[in-house]
Amino acid sequence: MPSLLGLLPGPGRRTLDVACGEGRLGRRLRSLGHRVVGIDASPTMVRFAADHEGSAPALVADAAGLPFPDGTFDLAVAYMCLHDIDDMPKAVAEIARVLDRSGRLCAAIPHPVSTAGSFADRDADAAFVISGSYLDAAPLRLVADRGGIHLTFHSEHRPFEFYARAIEDSGLYIEAIREVRVPDQAAVRDPAARRWQRIPLFLHLRAIKP
Repeated sequence: MPSLLGLLPGPGRRTLDVACGEGRLGRRLRSLGHRVVGIDASPTMVRFAADHEGSAPALVADAAGLPFPDGTFDLAVAYMCLHDIDDMPKAVAEIARVLDRSGRLCAAIPHPVSTAGSFADRDADAAFVISGSYLDAAPLRLVADRGGIHLTFHSEHRPFEFYARAIEDSGLYIEAIREVRVPDQAAVRDPAARRWQRIPLFLHLRAIKP
């Protein structure tokens, strides 16, 4: 998150937290002075967001059909969600619609290189292998245990061009791109994590509505 926060403009009129989840990012943005409204398609996540002290207002809504008039926001943040949205181009178009002139979208996704393949093993110098195609979209399924809770994530690998074209078609202009790797301190704690210092783990970008 710190790398993405570095791309954000200062607090303005109103900030949209797209797919806000339990509101962690919204609370951070509020602490920085942003006037935040969150949306999420999951009623459970919106309820979790509302239960936190100091949480931003949040409502149940589809990112591909935002319930706001044109030009409502001067900043939209889509943190680790565009890859999970089935109709990603429509969601980007909706974000562009609700942005005011000179408004910005700041987004973070898993880097498409990292979702196109995997390391052969956990060694720091392990080979990274793309067994299928980087250029073709493909479903992704990730199973994880978080605090004793078994979670299954359904997502999609898309090459970066898919996101760039969605931004282009929405009328936004990309201003900045960052390819984020595992930080040095994480590699010190887990030497095997050094393999992720050779492959970008996340992609962060900022786009503006002219």
